[in-house]
Amino acid sequence: MDQEKNTGSLSLLLSFVAGFCDTVTFVAAGELFSAHVTGNFIVFAYDVIKHPTTGAWQKLITFPVFIIAVMIGARIGRKSPSMYRLLTLEGILLLVSGLLALVIKDPGNSSQWQVLMVAMIIVVALGFQNTFGKLFGKATYGLTTVMTGNVTQASIDLIRGLTSSPADPEIWGSFRKQLILIFGFLVGCLIGALMAAKFGLPAVILPAVVLLLWILRNKVNNNTAVN
Repeated sequence: MDQEKNTGSLSLLLSFVAGFCDTVTFVAAGELFSAHVTGNFIVFAYDVIKHPTTGAWQKLITFPVFIIAVMIGARIGRKSPSMYRLLTLEGILLLVSGLLALVIKDPGNSSQWQVLMVAMIIVVALGFQNTFGKLFGKATYGLTTVMTGNVTQASIDLIRGLTSSPADPEIWGSFRKQLILIFGFLVGCLIGALMAAKFGLPAVILPAVVLLLWILRNKVNNNTAVN
């Protein structure tokens, strides 16, 4: 696979996975963010004011879990011979969490410890994806888990592209890359919402399978190129 195509497809895929998982846990695990974990601070504060009797404290658990996941992921990523080891582990964890969610007796009750446990596994998986983005920044077009920075960059590129004369292909190239990330995340959010409403937390099996298949295909292509 051509390196540019590889980077583009991985950027699109990881953005999709993050948007999908973030939405699934928000819909099916008590309005909990699994990718953009700092967003849980806002939801926690809101719950304290509006719903003080609910398990608002559960939102705060994501923070130490995420930090530990990033620390472990950094250790694994630096010592692994393959840059995709973290993404492989992410896919496996998402698959495991989805399968575990299938055996939860009352998935509609987001206060259950089983639901919280599955959600934390998803947080760990997305912690690994965040770590991958920091350790291997050139493997994607930018951040794949939080879109604010990408929207900012796209806006800057757009105004620069519209006002520069002659047209600068580098600026429009950067703009296109940001759109790929934003589009992948948006599509992930939309499909994640639909599947979460229908299937609940087991919906994360879909991005798990897609991610693992991409890694397997990439490995096969690389082996073929070497041979």
